[in-house]
Amino acid sequence: MKNIYNRNLGYWIKHYLLDHLPIVRNLSRNTILSYRDALRQLLNYMSSQKYDIENADVEAITSTIVKDFLVYLEHEMHCSVSTRNQRLAAIHSFASYVASQSPEHLHWYHTLKSIPIKRRQIKEIGGRAVPQIEYLEKDEMQAMLNAPDRRTTQGYRDYALLLFMYNTGVRASEAANIIIEDLKIGKGISSPYVIIHGKGNKTRSCPLWERTVKTISPLLNRESCAPVFLNRYGNAITRFGIYELISRYAVKASEIKESIREKHVSPHTIRHTTASHLLEAGVDINTIRAWLGHVSVNTTNIYAEVNLRMKAEALKTCEIGETSSTKPIWKKDKSLLDFLMSI
Repeated sequence: MKNIYNRNLGYWIKHYLLDHLPIVRNLSRNTILSYRDALRQLLNYMSSQKYDIENADVEAITSTIVKDFLVYLEHEMHCSVSTRNQRLAAIHSFASYVASQSPEHLHWYHTLKSIPIKRRQIKEIGGRAVPQIEYLEKDEMQAMLNAPDRRTTQGYRDYALLLFMYNTGVRASEAANIIIEDLKIGKGISSPYVIIHGKGNKTRSCPLWERTVKTISPLLNRESCAPVFLNRYGNAITRFGIYELISRYAVKASEIKESIREKHVSPHTIRHTTASHLLEAGVDINTIRAWLGHVSVNTTNIYAEVNLRMKAEALKTCEIGETSSTKPIWKKDKSLLDFLMSI
């Protein structure tokens, strides 16, 4: 007998997230949550466009809807090209799964698969194309750290989180998953550090500044298995909560440091900032690679090449020529959505 649910969007999403990704593909929890969040954002967008997502056919996810959704991410949500491409990859993966189980959806899958990823903005450095990396200068990062009102409970938590992320260069998901026992800062620990659970279930250790230890210690009067950073409701903060927090303080910090207004500040911007500042301080590439949890040193080398470009541009401003008049160059019941939130 033909399954009456084989065209229902909710039916396929539930099987994809609860069976295909964790059991068939054996993906990590963080990776599954990333796919889930991409689909949740898409369904929220469709709902805002008056789609009845509870009763929608899977083919309601048309190429037009997906393209409009991607434009919305970039222009309304101010997401980076990398985030835009990650969301599209998740949609492609979901559509591929549906088509593999239901050949009648092959044409639908191919219409979505034809939507291309978007190239990231690149710059030429030494004749080589390198993705543009956005990060904060030291005075801009200090403005971000000064933005929270530390006299309030939430403001102090926000300051501690920003400082922790700047110290460690963690991804938003990694910061959200830190629990108290991951922090090695008690008596007998001569050099405080934190164990970070990164991509692919890999762990790494990162040293903590004395300032970070002192700031974060008041937040740790709970069970060792409890999350370090909580939201206002006492639950573990989420990746999206961290994103919203950083976006909010970037706006506030830009009132003091206007140059921040020209930048798209996200959790990954803080990560880039950590790497760039470590490099400027003379830390070698391999140490930074281990610090950030990069699999390949080639990923970390991007920071070195960007730093080299900065030095070259700074050097040009000091160049003396016989007739040069060049001025210095300065930088400028469970519903479907409830289900997605529950896994």
